[in-house]
Amino acid sequence: MTLRPIGVFDSGVGGLSVLREIRQELPHEDLLYVADSAHAPYGDKPLALIEKRTLTIAEFLLERDAKALVIACNTATGAAARLLRERYQVPVIAMEPAVKPAVARTRSGVVGVLATRQTLASDKFSALLASHGGAEVLAQACPGLVERVEAGDLEGEETRALLAGYLEPLLNQGADTLVLGCTHYPHLAPLISELAGPAVEVLDSGAAVARQVRRRLAEVGLLAPTRGGREFFWTSGDPARLYPILARLWGNNIELAALPPD
Repeated sequence: MTLRPIGVFDSGVGGLSVLREIRQELPHEDLLYVADSAHAPYGDKPLALIEKRTLTIAEFLLERDAKALVIACNTATGAAARLLRERYQVPVIAMEPAVKPAVARTRSGVVGVLATRQTLASDKFSALLASHGGAEVLAQACPGLVERVEAGDLEGEETRALLAGYLEPLLNQGADTLVLGCTHYPHLAPLISELAGPAVEVLDSGAAVARQVRRRLAEVGLLAPTRGGREFFWTSGDPARLYPILARLWGNNIELAALPPD
């Protein structure tokens, strides 16, 4: 049935950057979003834990009749996208850092990628780099940034200092294009652009993922008819603690519930 919802999940609020693009691309769809806040960030967690959490959340969304699963998290994509695709019949749409467009757009021939340690260490990221030559790609792990976004600190001094430290080596080596390889980082895009300067282009893959969701649903005849789509939110953490940052990043009048215990 085309009125079935789309399930989207991330380790926390980062995936809202992808959810917003999906909402813009598919205004008629119902969207289910799970923030696995009790286990955020995924970037420094063991692979086995990320796989387990991904499967648990996927099952939760499928129990609510999700017609597609969107892994709105680069770390979870690298850890478990193949696992979900092998296990479930619904379309599984995952993240891919915007390295290809960045390589095509760089003028200096140097591209910087900001991501978590797990994403940069994944086989999927290694394969992505191997498939896109033509520029020097500098990978920069950014521990601590996810936690700043989860805390709602998008422009404070601690966040500014962390970002400046991560950007400096990339800019010093001539990077003129930056890829945001974590879905939390687009929430910091204004600050990143301010620190990097107007000559540096900042790219993320949220819009491309949203277009892919549309394509996959159209292929199997599951696009919703013209109607007003709704959003529903769950968290594995404390809803009272998450609500203020969720409302800030998404808007007020949201429905947020606690994820049932495992």
